[in-house]
Amino acid sequence: MIDSVRMTPGARDGSFAVDLVVTGIGQLCTVHEPDLDDQDESGPRRREGMSRLGIFEGAALAVGGGKILACGPEAEVMAALFEGSAVPSTVEVMDARGRSVIPGFVDPHTHTVFGRTRQDEYERRIKGETYLEIAAAGGGIHASVGDLRERSEEELADLASVRLREMVAHGTTTVEIKSGYGLSLEAETKMLRAAATAAGKVGIRSVRTCLAAHEVPREFRENRKEYVRLITEEILPVVARERLAERCDVFCEPSVFGLEESLVILTRARDLGLSLTVHADELEPMGGAILAARLGADSADHLIMIDEEGRRALAGSKTVAVMLPGTVFTLGLKHYAPGRGMIDQGCAVALASDFNPGSCPILSIPLIMAIACTQMRMTPAESLVGATLNAAWALGRASEVGSLAPGKNADFIILDGPDYRLVPYRAGHNPVDAVFLGGKKINP
Repeated sequence: MIDSVRMTPGARDGSFAVDLVVTGIGQLCTVHEPDLDDQDESGPRRREGMSRLGIFEGAALAVGGGKILACGPEAEVMAALFEGSAVPSTVEVMDARGRSVIPGFVDPHTHTVFGRTRQDEYERRIKGETYLEIAAAGGGIHASVGDLRERSEEELADLASVRLREMVAHGTTTVEIKSGYGLSLEAETKMLRAAATAAGKVGIRSVRTCLAAHEVPREFRENRKEYVRLITEEILPVVARERLAERCDVFCEPSVFGLEESLVILTRARDLGLSLTVHADELEPMGGAILAARLGADSADHLIMIDEEGRRALAGSKTVAVMLPGTVFTLGLKHYAPGRGMIDQGCAVALASDFNPGSCPILSIPLIMAIACTQMRMTPAESLVGATLNAAWALGRASEVGSLAPGKNADFIILDGPDYRLVPYRAGHNPVDAVFLGGKKINP
């Protein structure tokens, strides 16, 4: 028995056919540690667990049926799988040539479906206008809503496909896609269908989220209660019944949806079988993270202004704290979410792009990792766990993606260098040489 090799049960006796073996891996970061991740009560990584990457050197990775079959030291993997015999001609062998291999990135917070970009607002912010001032003048989310309502579902899917291909090129293999630029039954459902179509075209794994509670549309400004009723009694039931999304999100802020309104919407979503996430404590410390933890949400996102009570609530729950440092960077703010302190306090921290046309047009997870390291004082290892395994927990997908554990989907990246730390170190550089989803190369 070769204890150092990690294998799917049945792989050793030939129950699973090997399709692909990646050899010559200089550094294999599996982000899988059996003592942390294979227990019945395992959850997202915390504290020092966020620094454990399950690294093998001089390694090989075997894939079969789209799943990870085995990983570990190359000689031992080959001996365990082929028992000294020649590799069958039916097995593809790829030489990584000493480069590093890591799990595919999981991006748990994006707004990928939209029409026009908003570079005009970017310039206005540089000249001194704030996010809220631009929104009050008719820009921001409302500008995207007006534009999106006029576009066809087919056009939105085509635009989103281009963006998703670029995400894949930067290593993202699983992506969350929100609605929220429709703010009506027709437009929200159009967005979610477009998201599904785009992801299918590109081949990326996707998780769709209904964010009808992204803003109160102009036509309901004088009757907020009626818009909350529209969300809870019309939009969410259709979304759940037609399986257009599996999650519900609310922009929980004093200037958008208050705590009581957020509670009503999220409770209704949970009753309809949707899982929950919350835009929380981004602009003001209002208790969104506490609400997310109390409701058992998968994640609480943004958290720039989270207070001590919110941090304690997340540390004591399984709700993942999703940090979006690209948004702070794009908006030119000085205050980032307290990633370092929250990790030390015991919060499970993940990273996401928040890719959107207004406050963060960044879709590169490697760049997000670099910002997290330099501005939030996360270590390279913590940023990698945050962009893979913990991000998968934030989407309820940790049993399928986020690490190279035997039995999980074979979603991985061959980097263009020998060390995973080069990913955040070389900010602005795309470190991806090849992307595999389900064991198949999918580089656009």
